[in-house]
Amino acid sequence: MSTHDEHSGEHHAERHDAANGAGASADDALLPRLRVIEDQPLAQRADAYVQLHDEMRDRLEGGDAPRTQGH
Repeated sequence: MSTHDEHSGEHHAERHDAANGAGASADDALLPRLRVIEDQPLAQRADAYVQLHDEMRDRLEGGDAPRTQGH
C-alpha cells in the first residue's frame, strides 16, 4: 500500500469513527479479539468465530432490541 493509500485509509477510519461515536470503541476491540481467536486451536477458533458472527449480526440487525427465545 502506498503512503497516499495509507493516509486515505486513515482519513476514512477517522470519518468512520466520528460517524459511529460510541461504536468506535467496539471497532477498536475487534482486531485484538480476532488475533486472540486466530491463536486458538481449530475447534475453539470455530466456536469463537460463530459467537463473534452472532454478536456482529445482532449489532447490524438492531441488537439493542430484545431477542426472541428461538433466535
